[in-house]
Amino acid sequence: MKIKDYTSVTTDSRKVIPGSLFIAVKGYNADGHAYINAALEKGATGIVYEDEEQVEALKKARTGIEWIRVENSRRALAEIADQWYGQPSRQLKLVGITGTNGKTTTVTLLYNLFTGLGYKCGLLSTIANYVDGVKYEAVNTTSDPLTINSLMREMVDKGCEYCFMEVSSIGVEQDRVHALDFNVGIFSNLTHDHLDYHKTFDEYLRCKKLFFDNLPKGAKAITNVDDRNGMVMVQNTPAKIVGYSCRKMADHSCRILEESFDGMLLQIDGTQVWCPLIGRHNAYNALAIYSAAVELGATKEETLVGLSKIGQVCGRLEQMKGPSGINVVIDYAHTPDALENVLETLRKIAPERTLTCVFGCGGDRDKTKRPEMGAISAKLSDKVIITSDNSRTELTVDIIADIKAGISKADSRKVLSLEDRREAIRTAILTAGADETILLAGKGHEDYQIIGKEKRHFDEHEIVREIFDELKD
Repeated sequence: MKIKDYTSVTTDSRKVIPGSLFIAVKGYNADGHAYINAALEKGATGIVYEDEEQVEALKKARTGIEWIRVENSRRALAEIADQWYGQPSRQLKLVGITGTNGKTTTVTLLYNLFTGLGYKCGLLSTIANYVDGVKYEAVNTTSDPLTINSLMREMVDKGCEYCFMEVSSIGVEQDRVHALDFNVGIFSNLTHDHLDYHKTFDEYLRCKKLFFDNLPKGAKAITNVDDRNGMVMVQNTPAKIVGYSCRKMADHSCRILEESFDGMLLQIDGTQVWCPLIGRHNAYNALAIYSAAVELGATKEETLVGLSKIGQVCGRLEQMKGPSGINVVIDYAHTPDALENVLETLRKIAPERTLTCVFGCGGDRDKTKRPEMGAISAKLSDKVIITSDNSRTELTVDIIADIKAGISKADSRKVLSLEDRREAIRTAILTAGADETILLAGKGHEDYQIIGKEKRHFDEHEIVREIFDELKD
């Protein structure tokens, strides 16, 4: 049978309908081969698999089924999804960004920039997916190939010209972006993260680098040459290499001239522009956005004007100003590097203000970064409240203990532990002095907490507004 002869393509046996092609993918937590019989019972007429031993008995018992053995079912899934939806990535100008930090800010603001320039665009990000302004919920930083291609198909059908996409290391390693035709790849930076999955930093780097190794010859690889791994990422890419830097000469360069809580005055490629973002890391994000836009064909002038108008990204150094000069900053920082960048930014912009950091670490995730983040928070803050994040199946008290293990005895006097995150936020705000800055780190755009296996509504924006209202009464 040809792909078009099937009624649907799926990796979920529960979604099989008569005439479906079922792809048995060996996942991180489950093996799709175990659900082949369930797919057949629901009417699948084609099975893509890689483990002959697991299907041998079924093949003998079932007739009229097309059995397709492949070496790698994940890769086959990406290729089939591309074909099933009519190769939509080839009909878009597809821009992917990878790196530890800055992915969401960069793709979201690129989407906003090009939308503001009058183009129909799509966005695939951690916060949400958008097709020409219509929002779809995002589950993973990089979705599965069927979801990606389905959304891109809709983008093409609605006349979108551009798609801006976050590309995670896990997404690359699991072939979720295999078979996609990228016009531009952007590298932001590489620091400590996801070692619970990748096990070693070298493996984490290798997965990031694979994205650039696999770019097509006609694409452009835009890399942060100030990052120690910036040129490593692109050393084997067939794409044209474009470097950007905030420290030295490069294809595109930037200097920070002024900084405040309202934004930065930047000099990009010799021209001054006011950008309503704060922090050196956001100067890099702004420069990556500028570099991508210009390399995609936008003029320097319209790109700089667009940069001057971009707004905040939800949960990325997002400020909420309250009574008595209290400034609450909500940021997704959940890695040592990101937390350090945000705290240093807030300290530099307003060194005279008391700086309080409220944060926790996710459960069932990389434990090695916990003491490192504890040390950073205590070093750069005047007060620290260690609390819960998404504890998942770990006890919050154990996660807090891991964080505190990195804090010196001298710094421990400024540290308070409160397991309940709502109470931690409330304590930070109600005990704040005049003109204090409070960083709520780790949750950012998330409007939930995962405690145990339960996903509970938890929106820090709502909580902060409620406490501010109490202070006004």
